Amino acid sequence: MQFAKPLPSYLVQRYQGWKATAYAENRSWYRRLATEGQRPRAMVISCCDSRVHVTSIFGADQGEFFIHRNIANLVPPYEPDGDHHGTSATIEYAVTVLKVSHLMVLGHSQCGGVQGCIDMCKGHAPELEEKESFVGRWMDILRPKFDLVADISDEGEQARAFERQSVLASLANLMTFPFVSEAVDNGALSLHGLWTDIGEGGLEYYDPKSGNFVKV
Repeated sequence: MQFAKPLPSYLVQRYQGWKATAYAENRSWYRRLATEGQRPRAMVISCCDSRVHVTSIFGADQGEFFIHRNIANLVPPYEPDGDHHGTSATIEYAVTVLKVSHLMVLGHSQCGGVQGCIDMCKGHAPELEEKESFVGRWMDILRPKFDLVADISDEGEQARAFERQSVLASLANLMTFPFVSEAVDNGALSLHGLWTDIGEGGLEYYDPKSGNFVKV
């Protein structure tokens, strides 16, 4: 492992500052988390985008959210083929072991993954069409939904609409997991679709009655 390097100095300084302040002031809470284990009430599936700060949006402390992040906050369909499935494994653990009560899929504005999928659908991203592109093959999950927004002429509006479709596609795919649909049917788990506007700090939730995303 000769390629591994020490932490950069700015991260070391930030860690030391956290240890001397936030940790020192809440030492008993951290030790309680360590000894008693985690009991999060909610799981959040969000994008890897560094601008999406889930705990800040909801003012959550450590131990409150079980968080999984991937490109474009996508959930693949249930596919027990014996292969590697990181997102599916995380969902399984959250629902069957941690028994979270809420599972939220959080999309966001200016999502690069969603834009990449749009570019693929328009034939503008040949590099993502390559078999070797992990991003491209991951975005194939969302690709069939492009027809729902293809007629939107304004590119910005089209992107925002497709970002919301990524949330809805993930919610639909969640229900293909037997342990998720069972928990939803018996009232042990509720699913939530959310979209946040990074620049405006806005938050919307999907309302099944109207079929639209509604501002919180």
